[in-house]
Amino acid sequence: MALENSAFSPRPESLSLPVPEKGEGPAEESKEDVPPTGVFNVSEELGHVVTTEMSTPPLPPTSNNLSFQDKMAAREAQANQHRKKIQGAGQERGRFGWGRSKRKRQRYVEKDGRCNVQHGNMRETYRYLTDIFTTLVDLNWRCSLFVFVMAYAVTWLFFGAIWYLIAYCRGDLDHLEDETWTPCVNNVNGFISAFLFSIETETTIGYGHRVITDQCPVGTMLLLLQAILGSMVNAFMVGCMFVKISQPNKRAETLVFSRNAVISLRDDKLCLMFRVGDLRSSHIVGANMRAKLIKSKQTQEGEFIPLDQTDISVGFETGDDRLFLVSPLVISHEIDSRSPFWDMSQAQLEKEDFEIVVILEGMVEATGMTCQARSSYLAEEVMWGHRFSPMMCLAEGFFDVDYGAFHHTFEVDTPSCSARELALAAARLEAHLYWSISSRLDEEKWEAPNLTEQSHKPTDSESVGGKEGGRPALIAGGVTDTQDQSVVGEQNGSVTTDQSESEA
Repeated sequence: MALENSAFSPRPESLSLPVPEKGEGPAEESKEDVPPTGVFNVSEELGHVVTTEMSTPPLPPTSNNLSFQDKMAAREAQANQHRKKIQGAGQERGRFGWGRSKRKRQRYVEKDGRCNVQHGNMRETYRYLTDIFTTLVDLNWRCSLFVFVMAYAVTWLFFGAIWYLIAYCRGDLDHLEDETWTPCVNNVNGFISAFLFSIETETTIGYGHRVITDQCPVGTMLLLLQAILGSMVNAFMVGCMFVKISQPNKRAETLVFSRNAVISLRDDKLCLMFRVGDLRSSHIVGANMRAKLIKSKQTQEGEFIPLDQTDISVGFETGDDRLFLVSPLVISHEIDSRSPFWDMSQAQLEKEDFEIVVILEGMVEATGMTCQARSSYLAEEVMWGHRFSPMMCLAEGFFDVDYGAFHHTFEVDTPSCSARELALAAARLEAHLYWSISSRLDEEKWEAPNLTEQSHKPTDSESVGGKEGGRPALIAGGVTDTQDQSVVGEQNGSVTTDQSESEA
C-alpha cells in the first residue's frame, strides 16, 4: 500500500501525506488519473489515502491601484470558475443533445425570510374572529388603514342616524322656527347636522353650537352610550395601529445573511458555515441561532414525508448558538456522525435537493420586543471547498468592518469525500502510525541483546582459562556464564540446565 512505504511523523498535523517532488515519480502518467488540485482521494475500500499535486493556474495580474472591492470580486470570480466547470460538465442533455438546465427547487423560505406557504380550503374561518386583535394586526397596511377609517366612519354614521331618528320622532324637525319649542338637541335641522353632532360627541370636540338639552332623557342615555363605545373603539383601533407600527418586522431588514453557505475544513473536520451580521449600532439582546434542514424523505415502512424538518446543530451543546452580535460572525456546523450531512460528498451535493433554513432570534434593544430574521440556502447555494473572506481590520482606536466583503468567498483545499470517509481514513492513518511506531520499538528492543552478545564474545585466553579450571564452559549464544545462559534461555523460551550441578 501507499502508506506502508512512506515515512510518518510521530504526530501528523493533518491527514495530508508527504508528496514526492516533481520528477521523482514515474514519468508516464495518464492525465485522466490526476485528481483536481487540493483534493484528497479516498478509495472505496478506504485502504489508503493519497494526495496529489497539480500546478495551479496562474493568478491574473493585479495592480496596486485596484480597490479592495475589485480585488475581492476578481478573487471570487476565480474561485467560482472551477465550480462552474463542474456544473457545466454535469448538465443534463435534452432529446437532441442540447443543454437542459436543472429545474430550480421551490423555496420553502425565501431569502428575505418570507415563508412561501399559502393556506387554502379552510372551513373554520370563524376562528379568526375569536382573535380579532391579532387578525387586524396581521393585515397588510392597505387593509389596516381601510378598517381603521371604516371603524370610525361607521360609528359616526350609526349614532348620527340615531340622533336624526330621535329628532324626527320627537317632532323637532317640524318646529324649527318655533322659539317656544325645546328640541332634544339644539340646532339639529337635518341628517347632516345630526352627523356632525355625532362626530363632536364621540371625539369630544364640543364646538358649543349643537348641544343636548335636559328635556330629552333618551338623548342623555344615547350620549352616555356613544361616549363609552367611542372610547372603546378609539382604544381598540389606536392600539392596533400602535402595535402594527411598533412591530419589529422591519428590524429584521438590517439583519443580513450571506448569499451562500460554504463547506470546508476547520480543525481537520468538515464544517458547514454561513455568515450573519447586524447593520445597526443598536444590538440584538440575547441573540440565538437555529438551523433546520428541509428535505423530503421516505420511511422504512414506505411512508413519504414531504418537507421533513431536521435540526442542524450550530453549537447548542456548547453554547455557541448564543451570539454576541456586535460584528459579523461565521456560524459553523460541524459535520459529525449526528449531522444529516455525514454521508454527503461533493459529488452527491450537486445531486441533492434540500433547503437549509436559518433563524436568528433576539430582543430589540430599543423597544424590548422579540425579533426574528430568517433566510435559506438551496443545495446549489452551498459552495464546497470555499471559505469566507475576512472583513475586519484593526484601525486607529477601533475595529473597522468592511461590509463590501460580507458575501465574498475564496477557494481552499478541501477533500471531496464525505465526512464519514474522511473519518475512516483518519482512523486508518492513526492505526497505521501506531503499529509502525510500535514495530520499530520492538525491533530496537530485540536488536539491543544482539549488540550485547557481540560485545561479550570470549577470547581464546578466556576459553583456555576456563578449561584449565576444571569447569567446562559451554558457549550458548556467545555467553559463558551459567547465569547469563539462563537469562538468554528464558528469553528464547527454552530451559537450560546448570551443568555444574550435574557434574557434582
